Amino acid sequence: MAVFSSVSTDENVKENPVSDLRIVHLDRGSIGPDITITKPDCPHHWTSYEHTEPADVITRLQSADVAVLNKVAVDAAMLEQLPDLKMIAISATGFDKIDIEACRKRGITVSNIRAYAKHTVPEHTFALMLALRRGLKGYIADVDAGMWQASQHFCLFTQPVSDLNGATLGVIGNGAIGSHVARIAEAFGMRVLKAGRKNTTDIPEGYTDFDDVITESDVITLHCPLTAETKDLIGTAEFRRMKRHAIILNTSRGGLVNEADLVTALRDGEIAGAGLDVLTVEPPSADHIMLQYLDMPNLIVTPHTGWASCEAMDTLWKQLIMHIDNFAKGKPSNNLCEA
Repeated sequence: MAVFSSVSTDENVKENPVSDLRIVHLDRGSIGPDITITKPDCPHHWTSYEHTEPADVITRLQSADVAVLNKVAVDAAMLEQLPDLKMIAISATGFDKIDIEACRKRGITVSNIRAYAKHTVPEHTFALMLALRRGLKGYIADVDAGMWQASQHFCLFTQPVSDLNGATLGVIGNGAIGSHVARIAEAFGMRVLKAGRKNTTDIPEGYTDFDDVITESDVITLHCPLTAETKDLIGTAEFRRMKRHAIILNTSRGGLVNEADLVTALRDGEIAGAGLDVLTVEPPSADHIMLQYLDMPNLIVTPHTGWASCEAMDTLWKQLIMHIDNFAKGKPSNNLCEA
């Protein structure tokens, strides 16, 4: 277990309402090793752990003012045992691991990171999209197996190849990332449909009914948070209404797609392919259902790295440190607990 500590006592910030913050970073390993971990300007003591198991959270945060974390869960029962905790700084956009209502009741500031991945996740989305539409995984495997070398022709036709130009893209989730995906799609010559909420007839201007997006799209891409409303957003009913040549991409949260239903849809040919950067359990166990079908040429699974360009992580970290400094000045930013 690696533990690192540093102390800062910047003379220029002594008048801050909050001083000498005790900051504990619970999962340094969730930020790439090549990123420079700068520290706040406010007076502070910083302790960093590479990884924290659930059983160690309370012990490590016992005297902390600020918890820095990514996917470490903090629930109401834990907060009851952390009377000194004043802020949770999430080094990510998603906050489903944190009991926000419990934090609100205890007056704990919870700040997340926003818009840092508006380039890197769309680029990863299109990497998956292009790989699946061009049959790259299958063709790479065919060349490795010597099939091209044994062919009587100059080319090999073992995988279907389709253009993005002229295809319809259904975007579910129209925040910073979904909007950027839509702009890139238009540059490829795709028709873009922005999906309205599922199971509602109240469709905002510029959006398309959810069910129509499902049935009309050649590619469906997910960019929405995981909530009670969006869990299993895509399942058997949706797969059976999709075009048989359609592909689905999920670079957002694993629980948005019912994985057992997805396997059935791929195996039965109800859809043509899937690209996943997220799974319901991360890291997955060796027997995770999606990992049992990696030999499929039309299934690509990447290890939740769509967000992780060096540029994006650098932006993320600078924003996180800004949130801590703003909190120290009595001006919390991106506070999820604001009424």
